[in-house]
Amino acid sequence: MPDIWPPAEPREAQLTAGEASLAVDLRGGALRRLTVAGWEVLDGYPAGGTFPGRRGAVLLPWPNRLRDGRWTWEGEQLQLEVASPASPNAAHGLVGWQPWSVLAATADTATVGTTVLPRPGYPFRLAAAVDLALTADRLTTTLRVRNDGDRRAPLGAGFHPYLSVGADTDGGIGDAELHVPARTELLVDGGLPSGGTRPFDGAVGRIGDRALDVPLTDLVRDDDGWARVWLRGAAGELELAVDAAWPWLQVYSGETLPAGQRRRSLAVEPMTCPPNALADGVDLVVLEPGETWAGSWTLAWTPGS
Repeated sequence: MPDIWPPAEPREAQLTAGEASLAVDLRGGALRRLTVAGWEVLDGYPAGGTFPGRRGAVLLPWPNRLRDGRWTWEGEQLQLEVASPASPNAAHGLVGWQPWSVLAATADTATVGTTVLPRPGYPFRLAAAVDLALTADRLTTTLRVRNDGDRRAPLGAGFHPYLSVGADTDGGIGDAELHVPARTELLVDGGLPSGGTRPFDGAVGRIGDRALDVPLTDLVRDDDGWARVWLRGAAGELELAVDAAWPWLQVYSGETLPAGQRRRSLAVEPMTCPPNALADGVDLVVLEPGETWAGSWTLAWTPGS
């Protein structure tokens, strides 16, 4: 037999535009690293490494958590694998560890894709593609999903970027200033809906000691239909904007991350639905066979003086 082995080096797509550089991990399609003139705009992870906290991950066919991994669709009871006995929930979808492929690329654009294959707990087949376009001051990301199966397919989607504005010690995100264009917070216990909502004041200002791990909706949108989050710190200002396909945002300040990563950056996660949506049926996308869905979000940066 020939002595042939898979490649040992991590497989990535690389985009550059001016002083901006983006690395896309083809294990999971994650936005692994985004730098601008030495500024680590995304709090990422080393090439070939693991990504604690799902840094930069694509969340499909559901974002966030599903209680006990159990749900029902059209009378069929379904059971997904759960994270652990200590955390018996299905978390963040199915594509985070599987291979993705480069479908098209130029110096400053790329499309990467994968297939969600039917499996116990999710008996649907989806094609997924992420279109990326990088300029000197902005990254535009579009997720496209097509139902490649022969039955209606429910899904949710999301992304998990950690935004960094210059903090280099644990707790440093407390010095940043934050504004979130959301008016309603979903009440959760252990990250899962506990019943009800309450008003949310998105004019957070300086984060300080405030712990954030909240699903937010009722987004305030500009005349163009986009909702815009901004985060300002020593390195500069970031603006994350979502189009109408994303009615939810999860904001997480990293309290439960390991030492050396805790509260150094802020996860701002575009989501199509809240936690437990497959079971609760809230804001699910449902695709007929052959039907497609798409949603876009952008991240823009202005370096500090």
